[in-house]
Amino acid sequence: MKPWLIIVVSCIWTVGYVFAAETIEDSSYQVLYVTEGDFQEVKENLELAISGQGLVINNVATVGEMLEKTGKDLGATRQIYVHGDVIEFCSASLSREMSEADPANIVFCPYTIQIYEVPEQPGNVFVGYRRPPIVGNDRSKAALTKVDALLHAIVNEALAW
Repeated sequence: MKPWLIIVVSCIWTVGYVFAAETIEDSSYQVLYVTEGDFQEVKENLELAISGQGLVINNVATVGEMLEKTGKDLGATRQIYVHGDVIEFCSASLSREMSEADPANIVFCPYTIQIYEVPEQPGNVFVGYRRPPIVGNDRSKAALTKVDALLHAIVNEALAW
């Protein structure tokens, strides 16, 4: 096969795959996508995208499991999530930049990305993040804008695989 044809086919395949995720919400509060796929594979892609930025995952909060366990104690019977995790991580350089701009910006650490699947939509995996509000002085706003861009890049990279 001719090299230029391989490049064209690869680009078409990649573009088609990138758009396999649909934007559900893009507001000042959060960005949320849905994609068809296996929860564990999408989660692994997300973890790879985070580590690919040179970042370390601090914690994976299994919120779905916690709600399932505590729901039983509360007498609740509805299953909210098939899977529901929140991945926590941080960027030392961005966190330092935003904290130097305003020490109160510590409230935005760690960064989190949620990933979940609901029983009503099996095979649809939701991935999103809470947007940091772009607040404070000019340096603070610039740093928080970079955090938002980082979260956007990580999620988009994960959904492009």
